[in-house]
Amino acid sequence: MSSARIFYIPHGGGPMPLMGHPGHTALVPFLQNLLSPFPKPEAIIVISAHWERDIPTITAGERPGLIYDYFGFPKETYEIQYPAPGAPDLAGRIHDLLSGARIKSKLDPDRGYDHGVFVPLTLMAPPADIPCIQISLTADLAPSAHLNLGAALSPLCRENLLILGSGFSFHNMEGFVRSSREPVRKDPLNREFQDWLEETCTDPGLGPEEVRRRLVGWEWAPQARHCHPREEHLLPLHVCAGMAELSPARTVFRERVMGRTALAFQWEPDLLWESTRAAGTGPDQK
Repeated sequence: MSSARIFYIPHGGGPMPLMGHPGHTALVPFLQNLLSPFPKPEAIIVISAHWERDIPTITAGERPGLIYDYFGFPKETYEIQYPAPGAPDLAGRIHDLLSGARIKSKLDPDRGYDHGVFVPLTLMAPPADIPCIQISLTADLAPSAHLNLGAALSPLCRENLLILGSGFSFHNMEGFVRSSREPVRKDPLNREFQDWLEETCTDPGLGPEEVRRRLVGWEWAPQARHCHPREEHLLPLHVCAGMAELSPARTVFRERVMGRTALAFQWEPDLLWESTRAAGTGPDQK
């Protein structure tokens, strides 16, 4: 049986992972090697922190362009190309899945890929030959809505797809600026939240109901608002966790990016199916 690979990753600061920036020395090889153990996916679905709409919106163009949604970088960073084709048929299927779950959504044939898509994919899948679509966050930034969005898309986990939640488990711009001035500075407030997030996503003893409770109430976690004054870089994780039916993930990256500890997780649907089939509740059970 084919299965999707589901990852939540930090995508770094603007185009800096592609510029040899010293704050990304751990992140770049991680992204370059992340897909090497797996078969080539048939398509890539990205939930990026850099697109918000009133309702979930899905790119549906055949040849999306790029959106250089960063400022003040060298000229060559506005000439980066990532000509991956779109996947209009897959976009339509996602729209239908959301409609079936009573979640309003819309297709956007004109939207291009923002840097939360093309920067990590330039490192992960450099040939740019895998069809790709992007799904927006919703502008209300409601944690439960993003968990529900992921849950509605969980049937896609049975397909050979790459699902990428592209965000950052620490996203406090003032903290990044301080790190650039004091590169060896430690941030215990960051570590407290990262520890909580790692436990929430990976501890098999918590169970789906507790994981959902924690992710819905994430802002009550230790130092949550220190790490996320605004939560758009965290919510792609909620979509991924919802797609994986709140099953335990495993930590695949815990390193410093731009001077702050950041995490990446992988959910493995095959393991989820094995446990649910054993209980007689999996997707192959009548």
